[in-house]
Amino acid sequence: MKPFESLLASSFEQYIGYRKSLGYRDKGIKSTLRPFDLYLVNTPVKVPDISPLFILEFKKSLKGQPSTVNKILSGVRGFFDYLVRKETIDRNPVKDVPSSRENAFAPFIFSPGKTDQLLAAIQKRIRHDPVHFFSDLTLYSAILLLARCGLRISEPLRLKRCHYRKDDGTIYIEKTKFSKDRLIPLPKKIITHMDNYLSVRNTLSNNDQNPYLLPGKKDRPLSQNTLYAAFCRALRDIEIDCPRRIVGNTVFGAPTPHSLRHSFAINTLKQIRARGKSPQAALPVLSEFMGHRKYRYTALYLKFLDAEQRQGLVDFSIKAQKDI
Repeated sequence: MKPFESLLASSFEQYIGYRKSLGYRDKGIKSTLRPFDLYLVNTPVKVPDISPLFILEFKKSLKGQPSTVNKILSGVRGFFDYLVRKETIDRNPVKDVPSSRENAFAPFIFSPGKTDQLLAAIQKRIRHDPVHFFSDLTLYSAILLLARCGLRISEPLRLKRCHYRKDDGTIYIEKTKFSKDRLIPLPKKIITHMDNYLSVRNTLSNNDQNPYLLPGKKDRPLSQNTLYAAFCRALRDIEIDCPRRIVGNTVFGAPTPHSLRHSFAINTLKQIRARGKSPQAALPVLSEFMGHRKYRYTALYLKFLDAEQRQGLVDFSIKAQKDI
């Protein structure tokens, strides 16, 4: 990655090293500091002269959504906190700079029926010639795990062969978001599918040394780009065309592979409600299943009852905007 270039370049590197010493991963922190580094290159200033007003001007220069601006400001704020602790400066100039008001986000939600249609479309595209059959089946298996187990997109792709535990029908998810491990039970149909998939792999693959459960080329896992392409083809096949749109102060997200995780959570809670049980009472269990650090994060999925309610809000918001 390109090195920092401003007068604070060495301090940025020291800060990142300090965070690593505390156990933080530096993934993302460089990207939040880089816009400030570039601004300092183009707007030279001495460190003691970096004031709240200077930071406000920097904030105005930032492009993108409010959430992006706030993420950058948060990274820069943490950096100046570090300089205060080192007694390099007396006061953090970002401390009192307000965050931008963020739009509410409404993720796309697949109904159970639409999830079934999506999976059927991907399955229909599996080519049966020897060259492509196994790679297409691998793609289908990855998206099946996303849809039926609520996994993050990186999680099935990082699974090693040993992480699928055939004897007890579970998969072991190792050190993903929040560096949290978890063991999750698989639905019976998924166990059957994975057993059949591995039988096909053993039959078709001679001297297969790829350590990943869902292999890509050479000794690498299936790639995210390949998965995204298959997902987008399936959306076109089932005629889902819902681009991302901003209506008022709400961002309505387009369907992405991560939408399958949101949909899994919401549809699971809906099924629990349909059985006459409390979705709130089920949140701690669902939270562990999905790998959230705190079940209040899982509670965020309760903002919508189902896909129909979400679509109703989209339609209402568009109509209201037109009537203004």
